Amino acid sequence: QVQLVESGGGLVQTGGSLRLSCAASGSGFSGRTMGWFRQPPGKQREMVGIISSGGNTNYGNSVKGRFTISRDNAKNTVYLQMNSLLPEDTAVYYCALLGPVTSWGQGTQVTVSS
Repeated sequence: QVQLVESGGGLVQTGGSLRLSCAASGSGFSGRTMGWFRQPPGKQREMVGIISSGGNTNYGNSVKGRFTISRDNAKNTVYLQMNSLLPEDTAVYYCALLGPVTSWGQGTQVTVSS
């Protein structure tokens, strides 16, 4: 069973940057698609972006051009580089290992002040 642990969240001002990390333990990371999702206060969880095992990425419209997902299969880690942050990016960010059974991390809070 895979366990996912996110880190790197925090408080940042509008226009700032943060880099989130998600470390996976267990087997099966390198061959699976990983994703970042977020849940703003009072709203449903939404996709931020996904990255395939080969490194192909797809992003939600609200973050295109500002956020970048990458992965290091040797370290079983996926990253989310967030630039030009906006107050509407405030949310709990989750990483996920996608598949027939999706595994989720515990989430990390990102707060962008105006």
